[in-house]
Amino acid sequence: MSVKSLRQTVQGLLPSLTPVRFVGEDGAPVAGPPAGYTEPPVGTLREAYRRMVLGRRFDTQATALTKQGRLAVYPSSRGQEACQVGAVLALRPDDWLFPTYRDSVALVTRGIDPVEVLTLLRGDWHCGYDPAATRVAPQCTPLATQVLHATGMAESLRRKGADGVAMALIGDGATSEGDFHEALNFAAVFRAPVVFFVQNNQYAISVPLARQTAAPALAYKGIGHGVRSEQVDGNDAVAVLAVLASAVAHARAGHGPVLVEAHTYRMDAHTNADDATRYRRDEEVERWRAADPVERLETYLRSRGALTDADTAALREEAEELAAALRAGMNADSVLDPLELFDHVYAEPTPQLREQRDRLAAELAAATQAQED
Repeated sequence: MSVKSLRQTVQGLLPSLTPVRFVGEDGAPVAGPPAGYTEPPVGTLREAYRRMVLGRRFDTQATALTKQGRLAVYPSSRGQEACQVGAVLALRPDDWLFPTYRDSVALVTRGIDPVEVLTLLRGDWHCGYDPAATRVAPQCTPLATQVLHATGMAESLRRKGADGVAMALIGDGATSEGDFHEALNFAAVFRAPVVFFVQNNQYAISVPLARQTAAPALAYKGIGHGVRSEQVDGNDAVAVLAVLASAVAHARAGHGPVLVEAHTYRMDAHTNADDATRYRRDEEVERWRAADPVERLETYLRSRGALTDADTAALREEAEELAAALRAGMNADSVLDPLELFDHVYAEPTPQLREQRDRLAAELAAATQAQED
């Protein structure tokens, strides 16, 4: 490879020096649109805003359910709505999504029943929805393992001649895991149509980004593997949609994987069991609150005459209806079969597993008989 070709190859992998941005924190358009990216149509932005409003109401309702004892735990994504919604809107229905435990808003945006989304966090089932039907993998709690799964799915789509894409949603902490690097390396070598979308919310639980990496941005971690990379203002929904649309198109066209880092912020604690005041200051939270993605997009749409008071009032009503339906669904007690503990452990149950199942079945039958007597 000549020096000129090498330089072009490297330039093609490098992310923008600063995160791509279309709309400033005040909701006003930035001077000069980012080179190489096209602003999404107004209709897409309106739908993104609608989904973000619904997603935030879902998130606040789910947080409240933990306080009522209806959920064992809930990892809020308040402040990350532009990322969660943008990821889903960038995909086709036949594309695959590989979420983490914090990506419940993305699942709701994908059209999954909110009650089914929360099944994992209530402790009923590991996955309350059908991954094959929804093309959404089970929410993943171990860091970065879903990145390998997404890469494998993308490679299978490529080998079958399909034009589908897989998108892996990742937190900043997952980029410190070996699975993350193995997935990027494999995807680059085989040109798998996968998009790695890192939601850098500044903390891996309580560990700040500066204690995880010395890289100028997480987006640069793709270069060493030969993966095209980009960074975007994750609280600017316009920019997120534009960058992810470009990344998905790149992967779908057979040009290989893309790594996108979104700079965003987790407004609430890691989970309801976390005390965020122990590792971050209120001043920092307030600084990021000024960059709220929902308010920013609302201001921008209003400035373009694409959003009215009547629109926002209707959306608030729709959001309250979603919250009421979620409350009703979660207030209904789950009907569980204890013997389901043994389902889906092995494709063919082992003798030991059968013995344990039979023993439990006998104990349940005896308890039922005792109650009847």
